[in-house]
Amino acid sequence: AGMKYFLQYVACFFAFFSTGFLIASTWTDCWMVNADDSLEVSTKCRGLWWECVTNVFDGIQTCDEYDSIYAEHPVKLVLTRAMMITADILAGFGFLFLLLGLDCVKFLPDEPHIKLRICMVSGVTLLIAGVPGITGSLWYAIDVYVERSSLVLHNVFLGIQYKFGWSCWLGMAGSLGCFLSGAVLTCCMYLFRDTSSGRLHSAQSLRKAYSPAETIVTNVHLPSSQTATAKMYAVDTRV
Repeated sequence: AGMKYFLQYVACFFAFFSTGFLIASTWTDCWMVNADDSLEVSTKCRGLWWECVTNVFDGIQTCDEYDSIYAEHPVKLVLTRAMMITADILAGFGFLFLLLGLDCVKFLPDEPHIKLRICMVSGVTLLIAGVPGITGSLWYAIDVYVERSSLVLHNVFLGIQYKFGWSCWLGMAGSLGCFLSGAVLTCCMYLFRDTSSGRLHSAQSLRKAYSPAETIVTNVHLPSSQTATAKMYAVDTRV
């Protein structure tokens, strides 16, 4: 039981921070950052929804939002948005399910098997959430790296070159955390499910084993009670 509680808390810890990392990654503005800012007086960051420029000397930040979602955008931007939003929703639901499945939460306290199944569902949801998260983050980072490498290879300088920033790293970390928490909930909790099922099966077997004995005892006392009643009825009839 102690190991079960420990695994639940470990999974809850990783699920909490993973969900936070994914949401922060989706809605922050530093998926791409200028690679060489030694000659620049400002730091330029590009996110999935807007682009921000921060002055190095006074720290003033100016952000410009992209056009409407219905406008034409690069495929990299559109697919990364879709995958990260999907990962956010799945990770959020997985974390909520996990909270309901914790033994310390007063939800279905008399149904430990249902709570264990809720933890299993939470683990599967978190595993699925990690797939679009890591796919979107890695694909965006690789695309930025390949674009920058091709420009350097062909000696093309467009005034500024980008590399993937800390928002992209947050997306990767959140996705890996979802995989880790999901693995703890599905693989490790499966062992406790087998143990609980075996105890339940043995309890049911013992209950079935004792039920015939009770029936026999009842049947044994039944004729004596019927005989006593019959004798009393016979005596009353004679009188």
